[in-house]
Amino acid sequence: MRILVVNVNTTKSITESIGEQAASVAAPGTEIVPLTPPFGAESVEGNYESYLAAIAVMEAVKAYPEPFDAIIQAGYGEHGREGLQELFDVPVVDITEAAATTAQFVGRTYSVVTSLDRTVPLIEDRLRAAGLSDRCASVRASGMAVLDLERDPQAAVDAIAEEAVRAVREDRAEAICLGCGGMAGLSERVVARTGVPVVDGVTAAVTIAESLVRLGLKTSKVRTYAPPRPKEMTNWPPS
Repeated sequence: MRILVVNVNTTKSITESIGEQAASVAAPGTEIVPLTPPFGAESVEGNYESYLAAIAVMEAVKAYPEPFDAIIQAGYGEHGREGLQELFDVPVVDITEAAATTAQFVGRTYSVVTSLDRTVPLIEDRLRAAGLSDRCASVRASGMAVLDLERDPQAAVDAIAEEAVRAVREDRAEAICLGCGGMAGLSERVVARTGVPVVDGVTAAVTIAESLVRLGLKTSKVRTYAPPRPKEMTNWPPS
């Protein structure tokens, strides 16, 4: 089984970290292929960058030359999952939905701890669109930019854990979702501070994708995710 794990930003060190985290839970025989988009922002923290990332992720997957069995979109609250489902019939798993779905198996309510406050509405909107908002106690911002997770890992862990503790105490969350692909690998340290289950979207997405492949399930093509109709594209792809 081969699973493509696509970072939404162009920072290759984050792609490597996401790939390592994905591989850490992959079953024997599962090959994890991390991909970095060919264009876009070094970190995705707003709507413009998110829509640009959606196009870049789709182009990265389209350009991959080998067969694959599933796709993971490794950006929290980002756009584009639906486009991938139109383009490909293999399972497409978004880490936002994977984390929230998994959290609901281990707690009545969950909270998301993300990076900057400006990304909170994006995540809230994606959870609502996916039908996953009813049991979301809160979406909290740690105040750490995506690239801060690499520049000062300890400060990032402290800020994320602090908001997670507040989510448990003040919002009555019973599980925590790490709301950024760049937070991959922080689960155990946040568990130690909060005492509740902590879900990393990357690892959750891997196990869900593997299950879908083993079940022989593919993306439905009868209506919503039917392939794009053939038509002339003006100046696309750009030269």
